Amino acid sequence: MATLLAAAVASIGGAERPGQVEMARAVEKSIESGEHLAAQAGTGTGKSLAYLVPAIRHAVEKQTTVVVSTATIALQRQLVDRDLPRLAEALGPLLGTELKFAILKGRRNYLCLHRVQTGVPEEEDGPSLFDPQQLSSLGRQVKRLNEWAEETGTGDRDELVPGVNEQAWRQVAVTARECLGAQRCPHGTECFAELARAEAGEAHIVVTNHALLAIDALEEFQVLPEHDVVIVDEAHELVDRVTSVATGDLSAVGVETAARRCGRLLEESVADRLKEAAEGLGILLEDLPQGRMDVLSSALGTTLAVVRDAAHACLTGLGPEKKDSDPGDMAARKAARSSLEELHDTAVRILEAFKPEMAQRFDVVWLEKPFVQDGRPKRPPALHVAPIGVGGLLRTTLFERRTAILTSATLTLGGSFEPLARQWGLPPLDEKGPRDAKTAAEGLAQTATEKDEKDGEAEVVWSGLDAGSPFDHPKAGILYVARHLPQPGRDGLADAYLTEITELIEAAGGRTLGLFSSMRAARQAADELKDHLSHPLLCQGEDSTSLLVKQFADDERTCLFGTLSLWQGVDVPGPSLQLVIMDRIPFPRPDDPVSSARSRAIAARGGNGFMSVAATHAALLLAQGAGRLLRSMDDRGVVAVLDPRLATARYGGFLKNSLPPFWATTDPAVVRGALRRLDAAAAEEG
Repeated sequence: MATLLAAAVASIGGAERPGQVEMARAVEKSIESGEHLAAQAGTGTGKSLAYLVPAIRHAVEKQTTVVVSTATIALQRQLVDRDLPRLAEALGPLLGTELKFAILKGRRNYLCLHRVQTGVPEEEDGPSLFDPQQLSSLGRQVKRLNEWAEETGTGDRDELVPGVNEQAWRQVAVTARECLGAQRCPHGTECFAELARAEAGEAHIVVTNHALLAIDALEEFQVLPEHDVVIVDEAHELVDRVTSVATGDLSAVGVETAARRCGRLLEESVADRLKEAAEGLGILLEDLPQGRMDVLSSALGTTLAVVRDAAHACLTGLGPEKKDSDPGDMAARKAARSSLEELHDTAVRILEAFKPEMAQRFDVVWLEKPFVQDGRPKRPPALHVAPIGVGGLLRTTLFERRTAILTSATLTLGGSFEPLARQWGLPPLDEKGPRDAKTAAEGLAQTATEKDEKDGEAEVVWSGLDAGSPFDHPKAGILYVARHLPQPGRDGLADAYLTEITELIEAAGGRTLGLFSSMRAARQAADELKDHLSHPLLCQGEDSTSLLVKQFADDERTCLFGTLSLWQGVDVPGPSLQLVIMDRIPFPRPDDPVSSARSRAIAARGGNGFMSVAATHAALLLAQGAGRLLRSMDDRGVVAVLDPRLATARYGGFLKNSLPPFWATTDPAVVRGALRRLDAAAAEEG
């Protein structure tokens, strides 16, 4: 292992770090023993090589596949375009074989040649939903996709730059349920999705995303190649991604789409029942208040039962699949069956969600109403149903079946692995951690949403490793909490906050990333400060995020304000970023249906819902936001949290223990002086 890691590091022109070596050994031990590993490795540790090298060695020696799952396209591209090709060249001679690697995504990420040729069976969204301008834009995008189909070698949506909207992509892609199958499709031998799966089946390392990892766990059919080890990078996002995949949606438009798709394939009277059910659902949803639903009204229960029964009647009318059908007819039937099964199953799931007592429920249901833009609803009202917890699912489909290594720069919250580990469904770890971290973890352990409470369950053993960071945080960074400011309110940023932001930016000479808890707050700050600052100010939404980040990085004096995606997606080393401002502790919205349902379930079982859900969510985002500051060994700067509760509230210690160990102060004069010195030093070097 030492020889392989040294060769790997040399291949990218780097230097071995103690944390990287320690993590590589821990990953190797985990793979050999079958004991799961949670490994926190800070920026600059070199964690991708620390898990790739032992994974490659295992895959080659055992002639098996190791799956590496990521949350972001950026990390996928780094692994497939940079790290793995270099490792293949460096390690191949030492291992005596050619390293094979592949990237695999869900079927809907690949262009479908059959759909490009035949079009969508019955337009999915009726023309009434679009004005002529929207239809014209859709037509232009579809034309571009058809041209791209003639030249692409992979059909991978992520390689189409610039991209197209979801409505356009649906015209050229299919879901797994809609797919005809390679044996029946006229384009089966050249299908992009099938070619990607075939390549993955022969690879030592398969790179995928958390969504496909979740689909592989949820679906009855196999999606990923056979594998005995899975490495989950960016593991702090795993729960949210799995929850998203496991969320069902039901709207009148969806029911209408299913009715249109099967209209020509059934007796008119059967399809009309579904159309009438769609109309009834649409009328009812318009009248219901949005938000989480704790009680199923008799009207909604009756309407959902009508939708369920009408969909079942249509499925019965379609009958079994006809294997000798014309491909065009088969595609139409597949599309109809897919829509009908999805809406039938979702209607059943929503109805079932309300049957248990409140504290015993597994799913939460809510209604999302459209917001109006230019006098038109942006989208129709829709019911959503999501799992309150996914720990039971992950335990039974991941941890009890294969060895898992979960890694990220942020895994310990409040100084402990427990809060995130319990969300993943891992059992308690006998570690001595801060009391608040244990409180958060114990609450999650007490939820009634885990379906793995059964006799004879497989034993799950895991360990945690903090590989540390190459940065000297107390010397490289300052954590400043603006204790003198008033608590943040609900009516936007107070004048005192705007003044504080202005003075901090001026002291820093620009060079500021402003992370706000809402887009409204980011825009308010940008609008009110643009004419008063001495430095350029960009705000998320003015252009694509990637272009804004590039502009911010290229001009040292520029400031960039934004919200959630910037908290986790910005990597700007050097003097362009010396100040990170966070306007408030990023708790989830009180009316967020999933978070509030999780908190209530924990409280109902005697746990601390606030610490387990809201504080854990805030701690994770704070740590991610603070992680934007130090991206290289020469970086210096300040993380400024304007919310005084970080210094005054009882839960403040848990949140601060989740952050890097910067030198801390609440003195405005001290931090302004430090920023001025940093600015002067950067200007002198520049």
